[in-house]
Amino acid sequence: MKLFVSEGNPQCMKVLAAVELTGVKCDIHHANPEERIVPTLSHPVLPVLQSSSGDYLFMPNAICRYLFELSGQEASSQTDQWLEWEATELQPALMQALHLSVLQAKRTEAAGALEGPLRFLEQSLSKKPTTFLTAETATVADTVLWGALYPFLSDASFLPGDSRHVAAWFERVTALPACQAAARSILNEKGGKAALRNFVQRQPMPHTQRRDTQSCSQPEENSSEREMTEEEIQAAEETWRRQVADFPAPADRQHPILPQEGRRNLLITSALPYVNNVPHLGNIIGCVLSADVFARYGRLRGWNVLFVCGTDEYGTATENKAREEGLTPRQICDKYHKVHADIYSWFQIDFDFFGRTTTDQQTEIAQDIFWRLHQHGFLVSDMVDQLRCESCERFLADRFVEGVCPHCRYPEARGDQCDKCGRLINAVELKDPQCKVCRQTPVVRSSKHLFLDLPKLESQLDQWLEQSMSSGNWTSNARHITRSWLRDGLKPRCITRDLQWGTPVPHPDFSGKVFYVWFDAPIGYLSITANYTDQWEKWWKNPKQVELYNFMAKDNVPFHSVVFPCSLLGAQDNYTLVNNLIATEYLNYEDTKFSKSRGVGVFGDMAKDTGIPADVWRFYLLYLRPEGQDSAFSWSDMALKNNSELLNNLGNFVNRAGMFVTKFFNGCVPEMVLQQEDRRLLAQVGWELRQYIQLLDRVRIRDALKCILNISRHGNQYIQMNEPWKKIKGESQDRQRASTVTGVSVNVACLLSAMLQPYMPAVSATICAQLRAPPSCADTMLRGAGAFLCVLPCGHRIGTISPLFQKLEADQIEALRKKFGGLQPEDEEPKNQAQAPPKASDPSPAPTGSVGNGADPERAKQLEKELAEQGDKVRALKAQKAEKNVITVEVTKLLELKKQLAVAEGRDPEPVPQKGKKK
Repeated sequence: MKLFVSEGNPQCMKVLAAVELTGVKCDIHHANPEERIVPTLSHPVLPVLQSSSGDYLFMPNAICRYLFELSGQEASSQTDQWLEWEATELQPALMQALHLSVLQAKRTEAAGALEGPLRFLEQSLSKKPTTFLTAETATVADTVLWGALYPFLSDASFLPGDSRHVAAWFERVTALPACQAAARSILNEKGGKAALRNFVQRQPMPHTQRRDTQSCSQPEENSSEREMTEEEIQAAEETWRRQVADFPAPADRQHPILPQEGRRNLLITSALPYVNNVPHLGNIIGCVLSADVFARYGRLRGWNVLFVCGTDEYGTATENKAREEGLTPRQICDKYHKVHADIYSWFQIDFDFFGRTTTDQQTEIAQDIFWRLHQHGFLVSDMVDQLRCESCERFLADRFVEGVCPHCRYPEARGDQCDKCGRLINAVELKDPQCKVCRQTPVVRSSKHLFLDLPKLESQLDQWLEQSMSSGNWTSNARHITRSWLRDGLKPRCITRDLQWGTPVPHPDFSGKVFYVWFDAPIGYLSITANYTDQWEKWWKNPKQVELYNFMAKDNVPFHSVVFPCSLLGAQDNYTLVNNLIATEYLNYEDTKFSKSRGVGVFGDMAKDTGIPADVWRFYLLYLRPEGQDSAFSWSDMALKNNSELLNNLGNFVNRAGMFVTKFFNGCVPEMVLQQEDRRLLAQVGWELRQYIQLLDRVRIRDALKCILNISRHGNQYIQMNEPWKKIKGESQDRQRASTVTGVSVNVACLLSAMLQPYMPAVSATICAQLRAPPSCADTMLRGAGAFLCVLPCGHRIGTISPLFQKLEADQIEALRKKFGGLQPEDEEPKNQAQAPPKASDPSPAPTGSVGNGADPERAKQLEKELAEQGDKVRALKAQKAEKNVITVEVTKLLELKKQLAVAEGRDPEPVPQKGKKK
């Protein structure tokens, strides 16, 4: 094996210490930090471990864990928890502290950044009976945390006085000969400080740590001003003077797009939306919009990108929608597929192909995977208890059953999963189940079904997950959700359903059944690609050449990280599996959830009716993208961000820069004679550009957007300090200064148009048109590590300048808030109007079975309203994270109202006894 490390990189110190501690034989190579060791990555990364088979590991903690496992030291669950904490909690704080202390000499602020993690470590160590973190001897957890903290804790004066347990632990680990050798090699006394500085300079600028739960209307803290070194300033000027003509013009996309030898081939998917659900803002940011930003960015970077999506069209939901609207399932799919396509088109989602799952290719590919799983022995059959609604005369799909969660007592759990505790549920396990269509209590019936034998595939899945998570980019929630599934133990998962509208199961013993949506729907990625090109297998059966990115919300993670990969692994047909699983948390609406039926929240088909441009919607959704925790859409915050960040910051800078050229220099970019202040701005802008690229390479979409706003802030400050509108009226020297400031500013505006392209494509195109920017400028400046060039030289004539954004007024926002705030109780219709019993005054006889003995339709109508209000109250309390006992009281009231409603509708308030075997 070969281990590639570099001086000054604390991550390399971890792995060197692990090599020494475990005794695993490795050839150590000291590499140039700019050298690209891993051929499949577009950017250099260290450390890298190359196995004897030629595979690469380049996540430091994964390398350490692997080395310890090779030496026979398996990681315990405690060890894994420490590794997870180091990666998700300690590392962000460490990077912020390193930037503050190494680059800005702000030692006190650096200590503040580490205060929380060090306090947690101190508290944990104070309770430990063992000499080291998890045992009497040093484990991989000690090695990883020691290497991470070494740049700070090697200076004993850095620790506060109340951290004696941390100090003692660090001293014990440092005393190990293996750790001493690693420290000497990576952070030696001679050049260690300079090497560490070089390492930190290459890392993305860490933004101030903020919780997503913070009010979105709260003003953003100004990022720390970074001092630029003379070397950075000189390099920035050299880059600035390079000619755009040196770079090729961007090539037009030629369809079909196929993988190419020698290029980075990215296959990007966003979770397939149910065809009959109109997507709300949370659906849009969680899947298609995030994927669109990354796909657009990838094309600008020169990668070979294919971006596909489509509507998921099979299942009971479609059948029920067809019944409601008096159409066939096919007609419903045709109607709502167009609705989805129109919504995404308005939001400027740039798919290479937007397809659907109700195709011949879907049937062919799904049935082929099924037969392969059957042939390799990964399918089993068993009897299943299912809920059947006698009123609707059908077995109920999981999403059409609602009841009380058997685990946490949440009253609105679905038949497949509880939204509160996240546990998977069999519908028959729900307490007080109800059919969501007619609100009747379903009965239990048995039926024979096929299961994917997940336990039999678990070892293959484990091996693949270890490789994919260590080499790819998985968000922390995707890792956590996947590991929790594995920790609980995999169970066989049913892949068939007693429905009519779906992909038919081809096995003769199961005729009349269709594939269950979570077996069938992910195969839609393959069939949609097959509808795009008959050479689809070049993407989907080509794991060595293709990198697969899946974008989704967190509730879809287990099906993309466990169930679907198991289907493809079991098929044994060289399928491309996900390398990068990008999952968001949830976006809520104000202080509640989106609800089409209650009129709460903005849905995709409504956004264009607000009069707010699509690019502003894109900007705001991406600005508050729920990456670490749930976030909430807020009308007042949207107005604030539009008026401050877009209008007063970004739009103001671009407009001023262009107007100065038009007004003072007759529409031609003037001569630029750079002074030190100008060179410093070039370096600051170039540095932000490099951060933007490093962040987006890692799909940190929200953080990269802040780099754009930082640049326009720098630009506004630069203009304000130099006052070109005054200097143009002065002496020759002042006029020259106005000329330089104007020329530099309009070039910064041109760079902003390039960086905005993935986020706000229409605004980006408008800026380019106004500045008459060369077609190749965006591709040119975003290639490689990023280059801020003078793309609008002296003499370049720009076009007509006009404002980019409009102010959102308070009365306009208040009207929109009311419009999308939900129906008032007196205006709200009963939820089940179509099934509501006739009033007592109605002379018509009631249909048989519609109202039982003792039914009170008027009382039922009133209880419907009370139930809706109480449900809203419970949800609001949970969103506010109220005390558990307060929530419990209100949930009890909610359950009592449900029982009263059952009585008022003539139903038995007690659940039907559920007999038979549960699966």
